[in-house]
Amino acid sequence: MVSNSIVAAAAAAGDSNSHQQQQETTTNMGGNIIQLFEPKAAGGGGGGFNLPPPSENPIVAVQAKFKELETGFKTWLSKQSIAVEAAVVTATSAVQGAAIGAFMGTITGDVSGTLPPPDPSLGPQALASFQQAQALAGGPLIQARNFAVMTGVNAGISSVMKRLRGKEDVQTSMVAAFGSGAMFSLVSGMGSPNQLQNVITSGIFFALVQGGIFTVAQKFSVPPTEDLFYTRTRSMLSSLGLQNYEKNFKRGLLTDSTLPLLTDSALRDVKIPPGPRLLILDHIQRDLELQESRGKL
Repeated sequence: MVSNSIVAAAAAAGDSNSHQQQQETTTNMGGNIIQLFEPKAAGGGGGGFNLPPPSENPIVAVQAKFKELETGFKTWLSKQSIAVEAAVVTATSAVQGAAIGAFMGTITGDVSGTLPPPDPSLGPQALASFQQAQALAGGPLIQARNFAVMTGVNAGISSVMKRLRGKEDVQTSMVAAFGSGAMFSLVSGMGSPNQLQNVITSGIFFALVQGGIFTVAQKFSVPPTEDLFYTRTRSMLSSLGLQNYEKNFKRGLLTDSTLPLLTDSALRDVKIPPGPRLLILDHIQRDLELQESRGKL
């Protein structure tokens, strides 16, 4: 009897241990399965599999990269001397203008060859008119030259004026346009036989046209009443190519009156990145009028 009881107890204990081992095996398997299918953070260790990163729009990535390069270039350019900045701006704008002129010349074609040769008996005024027609009817190379001169000189003078005056207004625009028109007259040979008169006349014409366009554009772009507190801020950001950050200034109530007081921490608080912050602070430091306003506060 005792022997049978011992055998029965041993069998029961064996069944219990077997059942416990089965439970542990099932639990371990379940844990492994959960671990196997548990997403793992990128760069983390341990088991599981990595979820693929969300797909990024390639267009957005290219735009962000281009904006980063543009900001870096403007940051570097703002630290250069006026002569270096004017040379770089003139060269890059001239290249852009040449590309536009070449494209337009390709579309319109060179029709200057179809013009009849001038009669030698014609007077100086008639010969000047013929030269003017040739300048306007040239092919891609002539148009590229004309546009390169106009855009390059305009951008170069404008950059110097903005550096010296600290703002972009109708006077800056007209001075740049005068220089552009004068240089265009020299390279194209347009106008009367009197070269000096041509230069002055073309310069004045370009300046009046550009000034009129600038004035009309300003009237049609009058900001709402609530934006009048950000007029100078908007002008500064536009001159730096940072107009997208105007909403950050408005979000932080950084109005025109706060410009002389701006600091790096204040710009950081309104979520403006480091590159644009450097450009803004450098512009304020170079602006004599803002520095005088800061001294009076």
